Amino acid sequence: MSTSFAEALSIGLLVLVLVCAVVRPWGWPEAVVAVPAAGLVIVTGALSPADAWAEAERLGPVIGFLAAVLVLAQLCDDEGLFRACGAWMARTSAGSPRRLLAQVFVVASVITAVLSLDATVVLLTPVVFVTAARLGARPKPHVYACTHLSNTASLLLPVSNLTNLLAFAASGLTFTRFAALMTLPWLAAIAVEYVVLRRFFAADLDAGAPPAAEVKAPEMPLFALVTVVCTLAGFILTSVIGVDPAWAALAGALVLAVRALVRRSTTPVAIVRSAAVPFLAFVLALGIVVRAVVDNGLASALGHLVPDGTSLTALLGTAALAAVLANVINNLPATLVLLPLAVPSGPGSVLAVLLGVNIGPNLTYAGSLATLLWRRIVREHDTDIGLGEFTRLGLLVVPAALTLSVVALWGSLQIIGT
Repeated sequence: MSTSFAEALSIGLLVLVLVCAVVRPWGWPEAVVAVPAAGLVIVTGALSPADAWAEAERLGPVIGFLAAVLVLAQLCDDEGLFRACGAWMARTSAGSPRRLLAQVFVVASVITAVLSLDATVVLLTPVVFVTAARLGARPKPHVYACTHLSNTASLLLPVSNLTNLLAFAASGLTFTRFAALMTLPWLAAIAVEYVVLRRFFAADLDAGAPPAAEVKAPEMPLFALVTVVCTLAGFILTSVIGVDPAWAALAGALVLAVRALVRRSTTPVAIVRSAAVPFLAFVLALGIVVRAVVDNGLASALGHLVPDGTSLTALLGTAALAAVLANVINNLPATLVLLPLAVPSGPGSVLAVLLGVNIGPNLTYAGSLATLLWRRIVREHDTDIGLGEFTRLGLLVVPAALTLSVVALWGSLQIIGT
């Protein structure tokens, strides 16, 4: 196959895969189009079987980790952890919508960092709707916080986001060093989000709505909470002793799975379903299609645009490029494309890419799959989220959050080093 035809085919298939992932025609899972597309780039020779296998081997541990975290999050929800968080927010907000927003920020940031952004979007957002109704508060500011923080607050730990797992594997950093370098950028980005959302939704936060009927608050599921804390400690321990942190995620998921199976509160089929196997297949297939695009010309084209080094200017340029690319082709493909180009400049450049692909998607609906999923959940609760409003808020948040977080990353690199 000629290089030009291979490039055109790869790009065309990537666009098709992304469009179908966004639109999901006839309710199809994302994998229905992505898996055949991956097969097509191999069959036509746009990507050799050896390179496809190498990409699968690279993504395999990351996908396994993601599966374990998804199972862990779902089992925590089955135990009532998210409902208990909602009750805590309702109780500590003392009827104030502004205080509730602060509580949502705390809970969403922690859940996103520890249990991944999917937990915040899929499991916490419905709880926030219920909590706002109980207090008689307008839900829009609080559910917007869920989607923005599912992206922004996923900066802290390697386990917080699939893009983080990819960057973590490419950076060569330990779990603790990764978290140490990303703490200040994480805090800076969340602070910008909080200030902007409070001002943007000032009218909604000052208004009220009829409160829902009072319901009995659920008790905090201590077993699930302790399991999550131990799993997080396991991430740190495995990183220190040189073991893949996926084993800690698997251990936490197994502990809750065995407990749930013994108590007959779940079934093996439900556990397998919570791993989102079609989505995992989509991630693997997307990685192969992106690899074909990269190998057939995109890498050389973008290679001239990625700044060298880890100066503040270079980090700002890298993060901005990543944010733009995330909104053009979605943040997951953007991560797969940019990481190999950033690795030669060191871990600092890799983390700058991560800032761009995690904060940047708050600008448009198509920036991340999490945002698209959040939009569906919001519509199910009869809340209208307009494209114009979403974009206006993104224009206020993204440039400021991205700039301050990059400055914070640069400062962390100077203080901590790599």
